[in-house]
Amino acid sequence: MSTTNDQQRVAKALDQFSIELPSWGFANTGTRFGKFLQLAAASSIEEKFADAAQVHALTGVNPTLALHVEWDLPQGVADVPAIQRLEREHGVRAGSINPNLFQDQAYKFGSICNPDPEIREKATAHMLDCVEIAKRLEARDIAPWVSDGSNYPGTQSIRKRIVWMAESFARVHAALAPSQRLLIEYKPFEPAFYHTDIADWGMALELARSAGPQARVLVDTGHHYQAQNIEQIVAWLLHCKMLGGFHFNDRKYADDDLTLGSIDPYQVFRIFYEILSDPNAASLDVAFMIDQSHNLKGKMEAMVQTVAVAEELYAKAALVDRERLEDLQRQCRLVEAEECFRSAFWEDVRPVVKDWRRSRGLPEDPLLALAKSGYVEQITAQRAAKNSKAVTSYA
Repeated sequence: MSTTNDQQRVAKALDQFSIELPSWGFANTGTRFGKFLQLAAASSIEEKFADAAQVHALTGVNPTLALHVEWDLPQGVADVPAIQRLEREHGVRAGSINPNLFQDQAYKFGSICNPDPEIREKATAHMLDCVEIAKRLEARDIAPWVSDGSNYPGTQSIRKRIVWMAESFARVHAALAPSQRLLIEYKPFEPAFYHTDIADWGMALELARSAGPQARVLVDTGHHYQAQNIEQIVAWLLHCKMLGGFHFNDRKYADDDLTLGSIDPYQVFRIFYEILSDPNAASLDVAFMIDQSHNLKGKMEAMVQTVAVAEELYAKAALVDRERLEDLQRQCRLVEAEECFRSAFWEDVRPVVKDWRRSRGLPEDPLLALAKSGYVEQITAQRAAKNSKAVTSYA
């Protein structure tokens, strides 16, 4: 790190940085072909909170845990007291509340876009239940992912489904408390392969605008076509004041859900740069969330690794000399502008990030601290018998 001013910029950025952990990231997950079990994986909401608390203790930037209703609150509102008890016990709060609109057999032909009005009502009622859960947990964001779509041309009315979606989101928005937000996510394909009902950021933006002023767009870094310029999408959503949050992961081909920065750390840096460069960056309320599937890496190790990488890339983005860069851009001095921009990416910020952690009473190397803590060995011993008996194939 070249100057004291640079160190202060990094420290200030990291003091304002937090990233939400996903409850499902600690559980056994898999692919459509099968599931590879991990003996240390969490199989209950109690274990998920315990794991999240351990990550937060090591990193200091993970105060909330995203919950997936039906996985984490199978009894709905009735499970809220148990979640509140876990919040108090572990010092980690409930974060975004994520509806499940894709696993029920009724959703074979769609949830809020289903041609059957009774099924659309079922899906909308579920989202309304999620709003109530969020109110009781004092959680701000309701973040539905709508997997609806079709596989064959002519088999569904694309235009009717737009109307049904808009109607459903409007009802959900109307139920929000003043402090709550509805975050609408998009994805170009999978599980639908002909058309997906919310396929890109423009569709999500229009649906959010039509739903009401408390709706925003949620960007998942894995939910884009190859070579799509995600940071340009971020810049547009910031310009429109419609960027609500992120699901961070990485990918090589499609929605691979790989650990953040494992494939293209430069892309994450560019995204963070756009956010930190917004004229209202100090007051932006963009929710950073992790959404990854750790099938081969250890759950705890992968989560701590991801958070550490996120901190480093955020620190790099804070180092860009924006005043000089703007001057070079204005003069169209292309090579110098690019070098000014990417020099921050190549800066080794690990020493100053370690200093920041130490000054906040955190381990300098959270991944090493996890290894030395014995926590993974402890939960492996506690959970091995239960996990070894789990079902190993998908229905």
